[in-house]
Amino acid sequence: MKRAGTLRLLSDLSNLSGAARLRELLAGDPAVRVRCSADGRHLLLLRPPGAPAPQLLVSVRGPGAELERSWPSGQPSPLDAFFLPWPARPALVLVWESGLAEVWGAGVGPSWRLLQSTELCPGGGARVVAVAAPRGRLVWCEERQVGTEGRLGPPAAAFSHCVCLRTLEPSGEASTNLGRTHVLLHHCPPFGLLASRKDLFLVPTATTWPGVAHILLIWSLGKGKVMVAAPGLGLSYSKSLNPGRGDTWDFRTLLRSLPGLLSPREPLAVHTWAPTPQGLLLLDFKGTVHLVQSHGGTRTVGTLQEAPVGLQGSAALGTFHGTLACVLGSTLELLDMASGQLLERKVLSTDRVHMLEPPTPGMEDEEELETRGGLRLLSAVGLFCVGWEAPQGVELPSAKDLVFEEACGYYQRRSLRGAKLTPEELRHNSTFRAPQALASILQGHLPPSTLLTTLRVELRDYRGLEQLKAQLVAGDDEEAGWTELAEQEVGRLLRTELVGDHLAQLNTVFQALPTAAWAATLRTLQLQPDGNGKLRSQAPPDMWKKVLWGTTAGNEPPNGILPPFELLCQCLYQLEPRWLPPFVELAQQQGGPGWGAGSPGLPLYRRALAVLGEEGARPEALELELLLGSGRPNAVLQAVGQLVQKEQWERALDAGLALGPSSPLLRSEIFKLLLAEFAQHRRLDAHLPLLGVLCPPELAPAEILLLLRTYLPDEVGPPTPFPKPGAEAPLTVGLLRTLLEQTGAQGQPSGPVLSLYEDILWDPGTPPPAPPRDL
Repeated sequence: MKRAGTLRLLSDLSNLSGAARLRELLAGDPAVRVRCSADGRHLLLLRPPGAPAPQLLVSVRGPGAELERSWPSGQPSPLDAFFLPWPARPALVLVWESGLAEVWGAGVGPSWRLLQSTELCPGGGARVVAVAAPRGRLVWCEERQVGTEGRLGPPAAAFSHCVCLRTLEPSGEASTNLGRTHVLLHHCPPFGLLASRKDLFLVPTATTWPGVAHILLIWSLGKGKVMVAAPGLGLSYSKSLNPGRGDTWDFRTLLRSLPGLLSPREPLAVHTWAPTPQGLLLLDFKGTVHLVQSHGGTRTVGTLQEAPVGLQGSAALGTFHGTLACVLGSTLELLDMASGQLLERKVLSTDRVHMLEPPTPGMEDEEELETRGGLRLLSAVGLFCVGWEAPQGVELPSAKDLVFEEACGYYQRRSLRGAKLTPEELRHNSTFRAPQALASILQGHLPPSTLLTTLRVELRDYRGLEQLKAQLVAGDDEEAGWTELAEQEVGRLLRTELVGDHLAQLNTVFQALPTAAWAATLRTLQLQPDGNGKLRSQAPPDMWKKVLWGTTAGNEPPNGILPPFELLCQCLYQLEPRWLPPFVELAQQQGGPGWGAGSPGLPLYRRALAVLGEEGARPEALELELLLGSGRPNAVLQAVGQLVQKEQWERALDAGLALGPSSPLLRSEIFKLLLAEFAQHRRLDAHLPLLGVLCPPELAPAEILLLLRTYLPDEVGPPTPFPKPGAEAPLTVGLLRTLLEQTGAQGQPSGPVLSLYEDILWDPGTPPPAPPRDL
């Protein structure tokens, strides 16, 4: 049954104080800024600087008084205003462009009063360009005077801003505590600041220098780290940033330490930004919505039916229940965030609509609980809730029902029945006795036993999983819930036979929540890195056998469903590509290089390469690592051949030396390949000592001379004592003697000399005494 989107009226604004003024501001000024308190009871409207009075209006639902303030013409008005998440009393902070900050609170009386006033930039001369208030902190971006740091050129003047932080905590009934100022970023461009419940996003603005206008920063407040991301380049880097330890950065030095970020790139053309629990949504001028996640990765969510027209068009973005909601003008579009499919499109009665953040869980009242998980829209008409029509009477299955459902699936697979087996048939007709016995054990009719204990643990986990699913279906859209669900599902599926529906379900979880799925894989396979860049695992062999299971001829999986090993390689390639070669190498140690589904199949390195795409379109560095780490002769020779083409001589020599005595034939082939290059040009001369070490000990100098003669280029014309200008220098006797000395010393025989030239190589250096001369 297709879901139907509902737009339900929650309030016509008559239950809010100052309702008439509230409707007037919402209908009259499209640039008004709207914010909601954490409990959903207070509504704040702030008009931009220079707007006519009133500039600030705070309405309240229920008991309490509104706050209305205006500033005379010519006097500056606040740049931004925020509600503070203080559960004891409602409070808000106003910040001016000059750096003045005021904290207002509603106390025991009916009116609001000023609690504290302070200067964020006490030195003077600074200008605040953006401010945010995430989780008890006040973060702002200020422009410093260029003169305080010397006379700077135009590029340096573009980095004359800094990002600062102060903690903001309640103190008693009528005061606040503002911590000392801590500078997070020095010498940065002007950043816009957007805060979600757990992250702070630093995004480029229209005045950001074009050379860095494609870069944004994501500060995870609880984890103490910052992701530096370039969505257009597909790059992201993680850095630690803990203000409690006094961490601070110079923005220009930071970018110089991260490769690839300063590549030439067009600035981000963004019409609207919107922070959400899943990450940062951005709408471009083509109508495409992208999601920048907390780990720095970017994916396209979907494309709207209409694109925004210029900067003047209003747009608002939000998410609920895995759905993207976008209001563009007077049109509301609902898209599935997983597939990008348009689910519903509605035409609204007004083009001035604001999206409100949902109340903080645990702080909403009884009226808000009915709309928990939905998205709220505010206009002059009223307050609306957007959601999906949920089926009535959703109940959690009992432990007894879970037993019968599991038994149905088990017996359906083992029987030859064409009709669908139902729990009612098992329960009432007593077709099978096992579910009845298990249900009686669960009800406590039999004494405790080992079987009872085991069943209780398994069914408790299974029931917990069902409860978690029901909570998410009921509207709990917290990312932690989805992460927990994915981790439990992956852990459970990796312990089952990964065929049919189980394999399809594993693919679905990895596609929807790759980060959580990989975290569950780490725990299940007990993967741990060592100090040498390798991976080790303590998982049992049976677990690895399920992971390394592959398809055989005539038994291909359905389209789009990957076997477990390919699925893990694809996920690792998307999240941490540098760990893919160590993972494949570990898998080869666990199951052998050609382990397939019960019989020898494709080598694991070839299965991993298939995940990277077609040959010629794969990342060259990653392909080389997989080929070199495979240990397969053809793969290693292919990798060395690619290194030779790139003239990476030292790495090609290291690849041959790393084989050791276990692969003498392969090492000999690599030596002959490099010897041919040595004979044809002089670009390998600097690595001649390593080439001598690579030479097989059984290869005599005479054989090396014969090989060199085979590889020497054909001479055109009579030989000349010196090469022509610009021509490749020929192989000289000095270089040849050095190579023959090294290789001859390795294979010096203890018996008689076998070659006419080897006595020259082993000359002790002191000539024999001269015979006496006859006088």
